[in-house]
Amino acid sequence: MVLTKGRKTCCAPPIGVYEDAQSNDLILSFAAGLVSRSDKQAHMVSSMVLAQLLLLCLLSLSSSSSSQISSFKCPNSSVDIPFPFHIATNSSLTSTPGFAISCRQTGPMILLGGNYSVLSISLLEGYVRVTGQTVYSSQCHNNSQGIIDLTATNYMFSHTQNKFTAVGCDAMAMIRNSSDVVGNTNSTVMSRYSGGCVSFCASNGSIISGECSGVGCCQSSVPKGLNKLDLEFTSIRDQLMPPTSVVGSGSTRCSKAFIAEQDSYVFSRHDLYKDLGNLPMVLDWYIQGGYCKEANRSRETYMCKENSYCYEVEDGAGYRCNCSGGYTGNPYIGCVGGSLGLMAVLIVLGFWTYWIVKKRRLAKQKQRYFLQNGGLLLQQQIFTHQAPARIFTTSELEDATNNFSDDRIVGRGGYGTVYKGILSDQTIVAIKKSKLVDQSQMEQFINELIVLSQIDHKNVVKILGCCLETEVPLLVYEFISNGALFHHLHNTNFVPISWEHRLRIATETASALANLHLARKVPIIHRDVKSANILIDENYTAKVSDFGASRLVPSNQTHVTTLVQGTLGYLDPEYFYTSQLTDKSDVYSFGVVLVELLTRQKPISYHRQEEGINLASHFTALAQQNRLQEIVDCVVVKEAGMRHVNVVSHLILKCLKLKGEERPRMVEVAIELEALRRLMKQHLSLKSEKALRELMEQQSAEDCQEMQLLQEESGQEKMSNIEPLKLYHRDSASDKCMESSPLLSMDLPW
Repeated sequence: MVLTKGRKTCCAPPIGVYEDAQSNDLILSFAAGLVSRSDKQAHMVSSMVLAQLLLLCLLSLSSSSSSQISSFKCPNSSVDIPFPFHIATNSSLTSTPGFAISCRQTGPMILLGGNYSVLSISLLEGYVRVTGQTVYSSQCHNNSQGIIDLTATNYMFSHTQNKFTAVGCDAMAMIRNSSDVVGNTNSTVMSRYSGGCVSFCASNGSIISGECSGVGCCQSSVPKGLNKLDLEFTSIRDQLMPPTSVVGSGSTRCSKAFIAEQDSYVFSRHDLYKDLGNLPMVLDWYIQGGYCKEANRSRETYMCKENSYCYEVEDGAGYRCNCSGGYTGNPYIGCVGGSLGLMAVLIVLGFWTYWIVKKRRLAKQKQRYFLQNGGLLLQQQIFTHQAPARIFTTSELEDATNNFSDDRIVGRGGYGTVYKGILSDQTIVAIKKSKLVDQSQMEQFINELIVLSQIDHKNVVKILGCCLETEVPLLVYEFISNGALFHHLHNTNFVPISWEHRLRIATETASALANLHLARKVPIIHRDVKSANILIDENYTAKVSDFGASRLVPSNQTHVTTLVQGTLGYLDPEYFYTSQLTDKSDVYSFGVVLVELLTRQKPISYHRQEEGINLASHFTALAQQNRLQEIVDCVVVKEAGMRHVNVVSHLILKCLKLKGEERPRMVEVAIELEALRRLMKQHLSLKSEKALRELMEQQSAEDCQEMQLLQEESGQEKMSNIEPLKLYHRDSASDKCMESSPLLSMDLPW
């Protein structure tokens, strides 16, 4: 099969412009058959089909448009000039009367006996927007000028897109009917005029700019079928009013009337004294030749070409053409649409097929990731252990995070990004999107997930489940609202935490880690204990989080050998050099967290180059030199005292031992911290008791002094009136009264 384009021929592509129904059915059945192919084959074939359909569109459009040139443009102009309009100097087209366009330096001009610049041409709606200096008529002292006559052309004034406007203070502007014979005494007023309006000015104050309602300016509709603007001006002053009642004289008696595009003119009182300049006007155009039936008889001059139809304009002046249903293009050249309609169907079908294939491919990819990430094993483990872990779909988590929008990010780390999500039941969750996954450890990952989901400890962030339909599994946790301990310690925007709260956070964290280490079934080593992984709720309760690096240790083993993972500054040196992970590795990392709590300094800081970049080493060196006061947070010293600081420092130094066997177990650390916390409470209670005693002693002294004053002023008679206050009555001085006060001898509840 061969496609013809001008004088050249070329072979048709695999899917071409088939002109018979059998070929079209073949294309449709071929495209629809893509759905039944295998996933990989369908994806490849659908991509080929889309490419071929695009090529087909380009070939068809170029072949249909190249048969005749449908439009021109004048140099330095953006106005399209569609056929039957043509450039007057162009001899390649058969000249159509009344449609010649002249290209000037200022742009295209329409040749209507005047200089009318073309602003735009509408082919389908049949109008031309023009503008020019002589589009209005004026009258001064009963002199008329500027008649616009379109009777010898194929144009008329558009009655739907124009307005007739008169401006003046003494103007009755009437449009004369072109069919009326001047001097015919038998013609009535109604037959002589086809439209007009009246404008006058009662006073200067009555003229309002922006309004065109009869005072200084008036407007009316343009009569249908008007092709000649022949105006008759009449003075209102001479016929209706006394001479002194009309505002203005001389040039102000000059009136002007014009036809302009609707809403293009806004009246200003200054227009009464000046030229209006250029205003756009809309002309309806048509093909001369009478009614459609008459024009169709002469096929040589009939302008409606293939796949188009004829319709008549008003008043039978001529006709226009339009494309038949299902066809598009220029009806004066020939409309196209059969092949384009088929191509549109094919393109829609192709994209629909591509979308179906892509959706199936995505579903299969999710299924492949689910199996690859141990989905079947997780389902089995959940059923076997009755674990509360839930398996989420990617759609659920995408909806919860607004398609993982950046404004939902609440944290970033070395292992991934954490998003805040809102599930369909309005549960707020934290979703961790990890960067890497070790496929060889998927079984271990599933086992750890099951174990961690069963941990029910108030100081451990609960794992709600995971999503295995992505290349790297997504973990879903309960959401903790108050952020990480790291930010509370090191971010200046946060209010400093009191030492009492810090000690409670440390105790709760140690308790949670000890609970993991002593798990009955399988002990768990966190492997990445740091202040950024200790979350704080609104009550400053600690929540250990981020078990992405954690490992399970078989109950019959003391350690596991694994690739080193952790965070610089918290990493156990022994684990770093031997790759042997033990529960003492968490103890070392927790010791660094204790130093952070005590000093509010970061584990690694290049601002400490002289003292030591590593906080643990720097703290150990200062402790050995009895210089801890140089590094301890002043809030802690003020609240707890250096004696308490030294006790905490002693525990920290044990946790930071280089050899793991010399470090205490996490349960021992938790017990010691709990003891320190109780001592701290007692210390605070004693401080409160001392302050209360001082306050009560002061109050008792004041009461005794008041009693003595009452005795001196009122004697024994008045004292009998205050017999219930025997508690404070003494015969001796006030200091003796204070010593024997029964209130001070009571045991305080704390």
